[in-house]
Amino acid sequence: MPTRPNWVEIRTQSLEDNYRFLASLAAPHAELLAIVKADSYGHSLALCAPAVVRAGAAWLGVTSVEEAVATRALCADAKILVIAGVFPGQGAAVIEHRLTTVAWEPWQLDEVEFAAHTARAQSGSVPVHLEIDTGMGRQGASAEAVAPLLARFTPASPLKLEGVMTHLFAADEADGRVTDEQLSRLDQTLSRISAAGHFAEWLNVGNSAALLAGHAPAVAELAARHGMKAMLRPGLALYGLIPHFDPGFEGKEPETLAAARASLKPVLCWKSRVVSVRDIPAGAVVGYNGTFVATEPMRLALVAAGYADGLDRALGNRFSLLVRGQRAPLIGRISMDQSMIDVTEIAGVSHGDEVVILGAQGAETITAFDHAEASGTIPWEVFTRIAARVTRTTTTA
Repeated sequence: MPTRPNWVEIRTQSLEDNYRFLASLAAPHAELLAIVKADSYGHSLALCAPAVVRAGAAWLGVTSVEEAVATRALCADAKILVIAGVFPGQGAAVIEHRLTTVAWEPWQLDEVEFAAHTARAQSGSVPVHLEIDTGMGRQGASAEAVAPLLARFTPASPLKLEGVMTHLFAADEADGRVTDEQLSRLDQTLSRISAAGHFAEWLNVGNSAALLAGHAPAVAELAARHGMKAMLRPGLALYGLIPHFDPGFEGKEPETLAAARASLKPVLCWKSRVVSVRDIPAGAVVGYNGTFVATEPMRLALVAAGYADGLDRALGNRFSLLVRGQRAPLIGRISMDQSMIDVTEIAGVSHGDEVVILGAQGAETITAFDHAEASGTIPWEVFTRIAARVTRTTTTA
């Protein structure tokens, strides 16, 4: 049965091209872990995880065990990292689906180790990445808390310290001071780990901003100093968007960032259609609570998209969508399932015309940054709030 006309088109070829480009930026300094958490930032895990694997990704990063299980069903041989760690009762799934979990609390290690013993896992067969808090204060063990965690990785334990990770939370700042301080703290903690007789293969550090700002060589140098291999975790850049950087980068933009601006391609385009068109007289009220009153005769088009689809309610009377290659202002409050656009100055708009909510049409483009600026949020949220009821499809266009 045909569905309501509200859909997202995913250009998987663009995603593959973006991954290969980012991998070239990281090489030869670091490997990449492709972030596909939160349904691939709202783009569709089912479409995007296989695409980045086709492009060469060996590692995929997700938030939770349940996301990881869904990813394993799509990518049988990928290494899957559960970034937010396990929750009680999830250890058995970690073992069954060959997942790698991040840990920073003793109870997380308890959960995985118990499940591993229950499954009669061999010594050192269950990989864990130990997260270190180097200043963000969100998750991760402090330097002082590392020793009791390391004590869990004994020759008899099924647990294996495969990686150490942290999050560079200010990699988009031009002076690099915070990032340098974080890497220095991480260096000290890695020395503690080495002094305790432990070795990890991977140093898992840095997001899209860290890669595009050119921090890969510094991460790689730190990794090599401790006999490790470097890994970075691009997310937003995979999907064709470059995080906003500190204005201080202007005039001294790293080559990596300049190359990204020229090479990365958007992956997602969100579309709907005109349901009906009507003429209204001056003085007519449009939408809930009459937040828009026509001051002259107008022609309006009803669009099959509303806030339950992810079109932010705050965009009413302050944003535009694209129809027939032109910008059509959103009029009145956005409803749960519908919205109205002003097509008075756009000739020939009729039932069935394609409407672009996010993406390009003709010479015009609406970006996730445009949405974010108008609604007071960030592109990550714009993507992830596109509702599951909005169908995701692939396109080669």
